[in-house]
Amino acid sequence: MINAHEKHEEWLVSSKVTSSDKNLLAKMTKQEIEDAFFTDIAFATAGMRGILGPGTNRINYFTIQRATVGFALYLLEKFPDAKKRGVAISHDNRHYSREFTLLAAKVLNHFGIKAYIFDSLRPTPELSYAVRYSHCVGGIMITASHNPKQYNGFKVYDEDGAQLVPDKIARLVEIIEDLPDYLQIELPEPYVENTVIYDKAIDEAYLQDVKKIQINPALSKDQLQIVFSPEHGTGAYLGQRLLNELGYRFSVVEEQMTPDPNFSNTKTPNPEEDGAYEKAIELAKRKNAQLILVTDPDADRVGVAFRGRDEQYHRLTGNQSGAMLIYYILSERNKNGSLSPNSRLYTTIVTSPLGSKIAAKFGVKSELFLTGFKFIGHAISEAERNGGPSFAFGYEESYGCLISPIVRDKDALQALVMYAEMANFYLQKGLLLDEVYRQIQEEFGYHDDTIDSVTFPGLEGLKAMNAMLARLREKPLTNIDGIKIIKTTDYLTGIEKSAAEEKLVSLPQSDVISYLLETGDRVIIRPSGTEPKCKFYYSICRKSLLEATTAKEQIKRAFEKLTK
Repeated sequence: MINAHEKHEEWLVSSKVTSSDKNLLAKMTKQEIEDAFFTDIAFATAGMRGILGPGTNRINYFTIQRATVGFALYLLEKFPDAKKRGVAISHDNRHYSREFTLLAAKVLNHFGIKAYIFDSLRPTPELSYAVRYSHCVGGIMITASHNPKQYNGFKVYDEDGAQLVPDKIARLVEIIEDLPDYLQIELPEPYVENTVIYDKAIDEAYLQDVKKIQINPALSKDQLQIVFSPEHGTGAYLGQRLLNELGYRFSVVEEQMTPDPNFSNTKTPNPEEDGAYEKAIELAKRKNAQLILVTDPDADRVGVAFRGRDEQYHRLTGNQSGAMLIYYILSERNKNGSLSPNSRLYTTIVTSPLGSKIAAKFGVKSELFLTGFKFIGHAISEAERNGGPSFAFGYEESYGCLISPIVRDKDALQALVMYAEMANFYLQKGLLLDEVYRQIQEEFGYHDDTIDSVTFPGLEGLKAMNAMLARLREKPLTNIDGIKIIKTTDYLTGIEKSAAEEKLVSLPQSDVISYLLETGDRVIIRPSGTEPKCKFYYSICRKSLLEATTAKEQIKRAFEKLTK
């Protein structure tokens, strides 16, 4: 097996590598060579995502081509009518996204598979919608979601419009791993172009279906003023149009409305970070707006900020905004009789338990999955095929949610509609969002759910992160700051241990460790599937916010010492 430096040399002398990439390769330091070639870029929780540039551990022409060849072979193996039904492809605003889209379409055509593409960038949820709209056998989304500007990625979708779950993607990975080296792949001939560009009819159909999720569409919209930003991404056109057609009074952050792969006018395109809201808050202050809605670059997630009773603007976490939306939707559906008696809330093991507590109040059971909305999308499809249960709501702590299963992925356009309606509904009652959330906390307990991320860049970082996880498995923790751990669940081994029993978990294998404390609090460690970092999730509930925050800080400090 050749090492990173030998791979680097192969790329440096290959006639298939462009001169511009060869210049980049020639300038690489020893460490940069290791990072770019020490492994092949892999599929993880959200497909294949990485830094742009030459190398086997990078996103480039060769890695995209190889992934698409593998996907083509996978589809041809699985579907006898794959060539006719075809694959839908969309992309975001990132560097080379359009070029990678055209490349993927061309590769599929080489295998005789029809490709559907859009005339320009479109949101991830519309790609999921397109798979279903055109009865395709799969889909491809070229995106790196909220990652920094140097990233891009490749997500694959099944025939239901959901991202591939592990038992599906395992076969795809096998096929890709059996392919020739990146530089040796040859496409089958003859090449016959068979790529269809969608007309505006699909946009119209998608928007009309999104509008149908409204619960109280007749509410007056005179009081609510909204500020909206797509963070230079795919939500610009459809998001603005949707809010306008629904009659909301809103202003857009003009500097962030144009597609820009460099994200020039935002500190970060990630709605999980404060920098994504700076310009929106500045505009909200000028416009006296009560609500700020920010979509991430591929428009599958929405960040929410609001003006509170203290006249200051506050950002909601994904756990908070999701819980509020669950309360609004379920309570209003319960009121108007549209809440199914056999419905489900789908969420993840790292998302706050608050949403499930709210759902239980309305007789809605919750099902928990591993991180990755593909599991939720797959569960919706399986429930439909098996005659139930019905879908009530799906969400993750990272700002992604789904209200209607017209798509099988997170949908920022649906979220825009429902967050605006929710804020407007409560405003009509004289309530601001901080007051609404306080009422929810008073009823269900004060929750402090915090996520810390520690970056582990490059090969050395990966080794350090793996070593930390190995230590925790070799010497299991028994307590955190004197608080007894009553249950440890290792999703990699699939074993859940407590004093009373040891049993297997029903979820797929994943590199995640969860600790349940005797206080009911929870700490979870999960290496990111898309970035070189490890995430630490702290979920604390107490009778007051001060108690919850104080307990969280104590547990967090103690746990940080245990994991160093």
